[in-house]
Amino acid sequence: MNSISKFEAERKKRIHERVNNSELQQTSKAFLNETLKAEYSYGFSWMGRPIIQYPQDIMALQEIIWQVKPDLIIETGIAHGGSLIFSASMLELLGGDGEVLGLDIDIREHNRLEIEKHPMSKRITMLEGSSIDEEIVRQVVEFARGKKKVLVCLDSMHSHEHVAKELELYSPLVNQGSYLVVFDTIIEDMPVGSFPDRPWDKGNNPKTAVWEFLKHNDRFVIDEEIQNKLLITVAPDGYLKCIK
Repeated sequence: MNSISKFEAERKKRIHERVNNSELQQTSKAFLNETLKAEYSYGFSWMGRPIIQYPQDIMALQEIIWQVKPDLIIETGIAHGGSLIFSASMLELLGGDGEVLGLDIDIREHNRLEIEKHPMSKRITMLEGSSIDEEIVRQVVEFARGKKKVLVCLDSMHSHEHVAKELELYSPLVNQGSYLVVFDTIIEDMPVGSFPDRPWDKGNNPKTAVWEFLKHNDRFVIDEEIQNKLLITVAPDGYLKCIK
């Protein structure tokens, strides 16, 4: 076994050991609970644009993009555009003609202007409309036509019904070896009533949609190694790897 193989084996062993470390798991859960209440994810930016994600999930996405080398990244949910900028910057580092397609039911004009004037905007296209609207889906499918490797990230409305429909519509675009990432599955792990002003809660959220989706789709599996090594993630059971 050479040095690189030895390091990889040791890393996998450490990650596996964390699963049974009850104290570490409890600490991770407590951190997540408190930071979610404190809106911790709102404190970060990527290349000048707010990116409403946990740093750990940004790191995971960086690893996935570098590994998969997609020529198209589709993101539902734009907000301030930090995630689009992040994805575009990763594709810029990879070289080639990789593109990012962002969808949002309401792209605020001030956010659109900031995204369009950003140096990474040359790789970004935005569509305004619901991610499950028939016409928007038609445009996305057309945009993805001919792409060899597509990565999809779902981060728009977090109700079970909406995410289930997104999974149905966008999973066929993901190629073997790539990923379909579903954010905010953490909602299922939060106390009931944690989101009193939102149409989602425990039992009605992205994770329940993922569980239902996987009962009827054998092309995807949960990449448990990702969530096991992160410990802190808003996407437990949400990193879905396409295996066929």
